[in-house]
Amino acid sequence: MSHFGFENDIHNVLRLDMPITNAPIARWQRKASTSNSTNTNSLSPNKSVNSSVSLSKTPSKTPGKNSKTQNTPSKAGGDRFIPTRNNKQLDVASFLISKENEPVEETSSSTAPKQKAWSVTLNGYDIEEAKILHLGGKPLNAPEGYQNNLKVLYSQVPTPVSIKKSRYISSVPERILDAPDIKNDFYLNLMDWGRQNLLAVGLANHVYLWDAGAGDIVLLKKMEDDSEYICSVSWSKDGNFLAVGTSDCKVELWDVQYQKRLRSMDGHLARVSCLCWNDHVLSSASRSGLIHQHDVRVADHHIFTFGGHTQEVCGLTWSPDGKYLASGGNDNMVYIWPMTTGSDSAFCWLTHCLLVSSLVFAPNYKELVSGHGFAHDKVIIWKYPSLSKVAELEGHEDRVLNLALSPDASTVASVAADETIRLWKSFEKDAIKKPKLTSSIIQQHIR
Repeated sequence: MSHFGFENDIHNVLRLDMPITNAPIARWQRKASTSNSTNTNSLSPNKSVNSSVSLSKTPSKTPGKNSKTQNTPSKAGGDRFIPTRNNKQLDVASFLISKENEPVEETSSSTAPKQKAWSVTLNGYDIEEAKILHLGGKPLNAPEGYQNNLKVLYSQVPTPVSIKKSRYISSVPERILDAPDIKNDFYLNLMDWGRQNLLAVGLANHVYLWDAGAGDIVLLKKMEDDSEYICSVSWSKDGNFLAVGTSDCKVELWDVQYQKRLRSMDGHLARVSCLCWNDHVLSSASRSGLIHQHDVRVADHHIFTFGGHTQEVCGLTWSPDGKYLASGGNDNMVYIWPMTTGSDSAFCWLTHCLLVSSLVFAPNYKELVSGHGFAHDKVIIWKYPSLSKVAELEGHEDRVLNLALSPDASTVASVAADETIRLWKSFEKDAIKKPKLTSSIIQQHIR
């Protein structure tokens, strides 16, 4: 009998469905008991917090601080709401984030409550409330009588003073003139723009005048000897008289209104490559390196000669006050000749014409314009004094020989060895132009 009782005890021990009285507590039981004791009211989107948890105010003292710690001010509504989500809700939120960039089918207002009900029935909560970033409700309006003390630090609305007009520079010339048989010699000065808006050009042994306003072309002079050629042209200050230098060592003075030659002045021993006016005094320079001063009012016109250059003089210009004459030559030298003793005036070439050919100053925008040859064959505009490049004007197919500025300083004319004169209207004051769809280039033949 005792033997049967012992076997029965062993059988009961080996059975799996009987509770083990002295075994350790299971992990899930420990976790459940701990969570129930510490947080008996789990927060979820569909459940409200227990009344024992107060949201009306924060603790009066910061935990972990001594009694001297300053109390936290009490605010209605608490600091912020941090929802508690289970793993299932986080999985749904992750799924919704991955679907944000995909197109969403529009749903009618009648189906929205049904979808919400289905979500609550299947998941136990509204799926829209499972989003990690969720905005709901309407913004609160400021209370009556509230005044905002913040100041405006920046505004994108431009004021009339801050509006700066942009300037458009066309990449194509406004007009192209044909200049056949122009002398391809960089040391000659074959173009000048006078005060009467007449452009004088020397082509081979001819001198032509082009009226920039009316567009008329006049043949002013033709040399008798076809082997001789025009070397330089220069307008007087008032634009009524034109000085012409020739390859046969002469300087001629022409009345443009009557198209009549007033006088021919000798004295040079080589071609006259450049000319420049100073009231009634005309300066002329030649390949010999000598510079002559002519008083065109008297019969004995020659009054003085400057000698210093060892090669051809290719540039002349007077200072605005008429007290200095600057000359540049092929000997890579620049000379400043004082016309009065004891003069302390400075020579500022930026306020008048320039010394070097193929370089002019545009006063409307304080910019330099340079003509280039060989590899470039273009006209470039530079900002002064920074010398930063403003624009490149392309179109010539051979090197640029001379530049001339219009009387109103709005247009620069460039003549090149490709036998063309191009007019670039790039310096209009306060002009805002938009590019046109069709080109307005007008090509006109001088001869």
